[in-house]
Amino acid sequence: MKQIIRITVGLTVSCLIAALVMGSVFIVTDKAKKHNEHVNVQQTMLGLLGYTKSHPAPSDLKLYTVYRYILTDGNTSTLGYLLPVRKGDAAGYHLMVMDLNGQFVNQHPLDLTPNMASEATERTAALKKVVKPPQTFVYADATIVAMLGQKRLAYLLPGEFPGFKTFIHVMLALDPSFEILGLEITEQEEDPGLGAEIKQDYFKNQFKGKSFNKIKDLHVVKEPLPDEYKTYLEKDEGKRTPIPDKELDAIRANYQDKDIYALTGATISSKAVTDGVKTMVAKFAYRINRLESVISTQKIPVAF
Repeated sequence: MKQIIRITVGLTVSCLIAALVMGSVFIVTDKAKKHNEHVNVQQTMLGLLGYTKSHPAPSDLKLYTVYRYILTDGNTSTLGYLLPVRKGDAAGYHLMVMDLNGQFVNQHPLDLTPNMASEATERTAALKKVVKPPQTFVYADATIVAMLGQKRLAYLLPGEFPGFKTFIHVMLALDPSFEILGLEITEQEEDPGLGAEIKQDYFKNQFKGKSFNKIKDLHVVKEPLPDEYKTYLEKDEGKRTPIPDKELDAIRANYQDKDIYALTGATISSKAVTDGVKTMVAKFAYRINRLESVISTQKIPVAF
């Protein structure tokens, strides 16, 4: 009997030690994974803004994230924006609520720093202090505003939309007039050699430089991609002989307002990205204009 007890105790202790070790390993690896993901996102955003290892971002470049939530109270829905605001030399967050017609409802200061706000659990905890039952909230999306000193440089929009097989995840950069600065495909599962080519420069760089008015009427054409245009689109890959500036200007002018050339054998994927980008830009422009109006009217001291 004593031997059985000793064996049982030994196994229990071994299991507890194993669980502790596994739990510790999970915590460490999870933190490392989150850190790597954060670094990858930062590098993607800086790349879209034109910054690289050889051309690093200046010290006065700041990225401010605006989080959007849907607030529901019975049959009534409102929009809740977590806005980064100036607090002396630092930045904090306010919850600003507006109705679906873009009219101001109310605002609440939050006990939330930018570092805290990057964690969904911290945002949820802060929101629960000011959003009381029966009202509920659910996360919608985020926008990153890039500031260079006092100048608004760009908007960075993470997004997703249906592809040919699964959802395509992207990061889109717009200038203040909603012209496309760049597009990055961050995750996709399209067919290798066909739809998966959406991640190649010769496809995604076609969106770069498209104006807001052109984006609204952007289409996909099933025509071969001209060789000179492909060379121009791949100019940053180091695959080709550098193109003289005069030729670059001429090519840019010739294709600036053209539609998107479909990938060979992957028209559906090409159209999925094109329609997805169009929808992202249209919705964002509508929302940010309404948000800016409320910020201005209410004199909210946003950091951006």
